[in-house]
Amino acid sequence: MRRPDPSEYAPYYSRYVDLVKNENVIETLEKQLNETHGFLRGISESKSLHRYASDKWTIRQVLNHVNDTERVFVFRAFWFARAFSEPLPAFDQDTCVEVSGANDVPWTDHMEEFRRIRLATVSLFRNLPKDAWARTGIASNNPFTVRALAYITAGHVAHHAAIIRDRYL
Repeated sequence: MRRPDPSEYAPYYSRYVDLVKNENVIETLEKQLNETHGFLRGISESKSLHRYASDKWTIRQVLNHVNDTERVFVFRAFWFARAFSEPLPAFDQDTCVEVSGANDVPWTDHMEEFRRIRLATVSLFRNLPKDAWARTGIASNNPFTVRALAYITAGHVAHHAAIIRDRYL
């Protein structure tokens, strides 16, 4: 598999694609499952309610956002891989966080949700037919390939894990 070309996703998403160094994105997704889950286990229930500024999300809200966003990216990949042609709507992360009740969900539940979502993500991508990776679609008024969405999914987790390390801990 080759890396996605910048024409396969909106320019905004290069911030995520560029974080994925491995050419084998499935391997990266699998490795992230263990590394990220291990990293998250080192955060206590009380620390997971920390926010580094009054207007920023708590760590629980960040992980809830990561989980929600992975669902969205992977649904887009599924939709396009299965050759559905209808465009998909935008995703408002702030609305999701605002109504999620993430701070009322135990930290251990958020971590387990991450693990289960990622297992499903890996399963979907691992079992795609070769020609599905290049299929395209429109989401948020932008074109994407399935390949790009896999890289964006991995890069999004890397991005937020770095933010948690650098700003919260």
